[in-house]
Amino acid sequence: MKLSRRKLLTTLAAGFAGHNLCIAMPFAFHDSESALDDRDPKWQAAIDRGLTWLVAQQSRLGYWNHDTYTTAITSLAGIALIASGSTTIQGPYAKAIRATVDYLLSKCRSNGLIGDPQRDHRYTYGHGFAMLFLSQILGEEEDNDRRTELTEVLERAVQFSVDAQTKEGGWGYVSGKDQDFDEGSTTITQVQALRGCRNAGIVVPKTVIDNALSYIYKCKNTDGGISYSTTTRGDSRPAITAASLAALYEAGDYASKHIPEMWAYCKKNLHDFKRDQYGHWHYTYLYYSQVVYRQGPGEWEPFRDGLYDYILSQQTAEGAWDVSIDESYATSVCLIILQLDMGLLPIFQR
Repeated sequence: MKLSRRKLLTTLAAGFAGHNLCIAMPFAFHDSESALDDRDPKWQAAIDRGLTWLVAQQSRLGYWNHDTYTTAITSLAGIALIASGSTTIQGPYAKAIRATVDYLLSKCRSNGLIGDPQRDHRYTYGHGFAMLFLSQILGEEEDNDRRTELTEVLERAVQFSVDAQTKEGGWGYVSGKDQDFDEGSTTITQVQALRGCRNAGIVVPKTVIDNALSYIYKCKNTDGGISYSTTTRGDSRPAITAASLAALYEAGDYASKHIPEMWAYCKKNLHDFKRDQYGHWHYTYLYYSQVVYRQGPGEWEPFRDGLYDYILSQQTAEGAWDVSIDESYATSVCLIILQLDMGLLPIFQR
């Protein structure tokens, strides 16, 4: 059986043997042939140091601790690890990835929520990032029993998100008592996660995605930017606009009349990545890098070269990023960005 592009690139990049997939993956791999050829070696050195630091922070039970966002940060750390090409059974980070999967599976609730509503503040974030991470794991999982378990978990998780969607088409920080509250950043997390699940073969109702896209469009202002929510409009928010545009691309919406205006707004406000006048730099560029990457090499490569060098300039001697906020969160996001165009995660591919 032919090796997947991810397995082939993993073998070339990490120097360990690839292996065959048990299923045909429903993903198209683009621009991967040259993904490793035009990357500066110093980026990989920084990635290696960052991943080594990140693994050292993982608890024995498989999570990265945080007072209020343990599930979300654990899932982002897991995404950073699998973006390197390691899987649950091969690669230098296989053990850490297995522990991450085991921890998140231990946090699955009977109602489909992945997380701990008593510990995870605004647990919709954690649920969404966990779905995204586990959906990428499912596509590479070879053990039949674990595949069955992951499939069942993701089916329940999708249903939880379906039930939590508000009548406006968005999602809030929590479900239930605040069912009528929704806002852009949590909505984006759900859309991206649901797309990852759908790519992995989990059934996601089309109406749920359609309603979510309609929600995003209802939040759009005349300047092309996206506001906080349909009920609390206000000024456009660059970070939410970038995240919204990334989600639209991942949902397959490339031709909407709204796309050019949103891209122009993002480029005007965010292309200067050294200027953090809006706050939430890591959240913003986690998504804006995806947006620029999908514009193609002409836009991406010059932007990437500057962005990656800037990120490297912020790395600590220990290999982490941004001691002013949670280091595991900042490090995970920076590592995801730095590995984006290696083409190893289906959800981020062109």
